[in-house]
Amino acid sequence: MRILIQKFGGSSLATPECRLRAIHHIEKALGEGYALVVVVSAMGRKGDPYATDTLLGLIRENGDQLPPRETDLLLHTGEIISAAVMCSMLHARGIHATILTGGQANIITSAEHTNAYIHTIDPHRIRQELKRGHVVIVPGFQGRTADWEITTLGRGGSDTTATALGAALGAELVDIYTDVNGIMTADPRIVEEAQPLTFVTYSEICNMAHLGAKVIHPRAVEIAMQANVPIRVRSTFSDDRGTLVTSLYQGGTALGPIHDRLVIGIANVANLTQIKVYARQGQYDTQLQVFKAMARHGISVDFINVNPRGVAYTVHDRMAERAAGILTEMGYEPHLLRECAKVSVIGAGIAGVPGVMAQIVEALTSEDVPILQSADSHTTIWVLVRQSDMVKAVRALHRQFELHKSNTDHALSAFPRASDSAEQTASYDRFR
Repeated sequence: MRILIQKFGGSSLATPECRLRAIHHIEKALGEGYALVVVVSAMGRKGDPYATDTLLGLIRENGDQLPPRETDLLLHTGEIISAAVMCSMLHARGIHATILTGGQANIITSAEHTNAYIHTIDPHRIRQELKRGHVVIVPGFQGRTADWEITTLGRGGSDTTATALGAALGAELVDIYTDVNGIMTADPRIVEEAQPLTFVTYSEICNMAHLGAKVIHPRAVEIAMQANVPIRVRSTFSDDRGTLVTSLYQGGTALGPIHDRLVIGIANVANLTQIKVYARQGQYDTQLQVFKAMARHGISVDFINVNPRGVAYTVHDRMAERAAGILTEMGYEPHLLRECAKVSVIGAGIAGVPGVMAQIVEALTSEDVPILQSADSHTTIWVLVRQSDMVKAVRALHRQFELHKSNTDHALSAFPRASDSAEQTASYDRFR
């Protein structure tokens, strides 16, 4: 069987019209000969009757004391309702469909209620239903423990369900349908010239997801990367091919000249506070004491710079006062700079290329944006700026690296070019 996984997010299922668009993609895939597994999120967003955030609101409005196990019992119902509605619509169109809950699909998880991790998947029952010619609908975001306790997978859980099923079933492809037309070079609400990317690597989109891009959850990408299952991020509301996410090589043939692409996108995260702590005279374990204290109190730290004189790092704004209080009790005098933002320049082509930081500094200096802190990895350079400068910084960097040309001048399409060999073209055609 040629197995395809299709995942539809809440915004893709919010209204009857949206659901008909999802049905269109299901029918199209069946017409192409795929055996189909459809993963669904709860319908709609916060405020819609069955959305996950709406269900959480019921708890907050009624005592706010529901234990995690019982919270999972409530939250997993949103996806089951969505699956039942889609199943009814498919049967009305003469398409046989079977619903398997996360537990019935043998998605076995850890016991951390509301934020479980998938341990194993036994796809035997799904394969049985596919062999019968049925579309298998799996409610996303949920699984079960080995002793049949219902669990949910936390934020982005339906994406994780989709790619984990893709890995377990050896799927040809995982399609993630959403309300945007693929992965963009920057947040289009900030950069009007942001372009959809035709092709990105697993590591690039992982970095983008971790650093503020919300199109797909990084845990889902990591699972697909480990199993080398390609992902497409597509719009439910068009037939465009969206963004293909895969490794540099698939099936032994290069999918695109990504070595020509220095930077693929700019991401941003707001609402951060920078904390600086200076070592006391003669103290050499400041870094150890500070980070042990943050860990002990459950405060996540990021953007860490360490030097002999002390440390600088960021926390979310909502944790700033608590962190400062802890440090003061330890005898330090923390320096806090609130309302900061992290802006990230991302691209596998950055590694080993001189002059990238110079271009970043040039772009930000031209807009009078001070760099408060910086750090880098093989594929990402981060800069910390004042939140009031974030929009200017993102736009300046997008211009500096000419990302508005990403799908034209750079010729980075993951689909066939005139110069491609027949073997390469066949590889591309698998994902059309």
